[in-house]
Amino acid sequence: MGKNWQKERKREHFYRMAKSEGYRSRATYKLKQLSDRYGLMRRGAVVVDLGAAPGGWLQIALEEAGGNGFVLGVDLQKISKINGKNVETIVADINKSETREMIREKIPRPADAVISDAAPSLSGVPDVDQSRSLELVMSALGVAEGVLAPGGNFLVKAFQGSMLEEFLKEVRKSFEFVKVTKPMASRKGSAEVYVVGKGFKGH
Repeated sequence: MGKNWQKERKREHFYRMAKSEGYRSRATYKLKQLSDRYGLMRRGAVVVDLGAAPGGWLQIALEEAGGNGFVLGVDLQKISKINGKNVETIVADINKSETREMIREKIPRPADAVISDAAPSLSGVPDVDQSRSLELVMSALGVAEGVLAPGGNFLVKAFQGSMLEEFLKEVRKSFEFVKVTKPMASRKGSAEVYVVGKGFKGH
């Protein structure tokens, strides 16, 4: 990536805020805004963060859950340590069914919220990227259905396109309230959206 891109990024408002406030990622503010708007996390909550590297969303989840909560980060790559006795991370692939069991073993009780800012490796070919994105969000939904407590909440990044409606149909089967939204911290022109599911119906 060129120097101009780096300069533009450094000038960007949320990037500067993240640096000054000690957060690991500008994406931190997406979660902050969405959680504030939809009441996704609360004090004492058990939160599972999928695709958690580099840890910006973990930081916010930890702030919101507080000292009596518990936050678990899951990613394909190792996440550098986040201070706090009630936060753990594991290296695992959310596309694999055994990951759900790993998560259940790590959390103290069924989760109150499952959040995911994971994105697939992009090829630049729209149909291929849509397909990869759908696979990833369906995996995140599968994890949520496997580890959430009844009434729990779900938040996942998805991409606009023909396959989004297919995914929303699946989310509506499992949650009382479903909304597609975009936080202010998302880049202008980005195809990303966030799907909120509240009130997990249980099994």
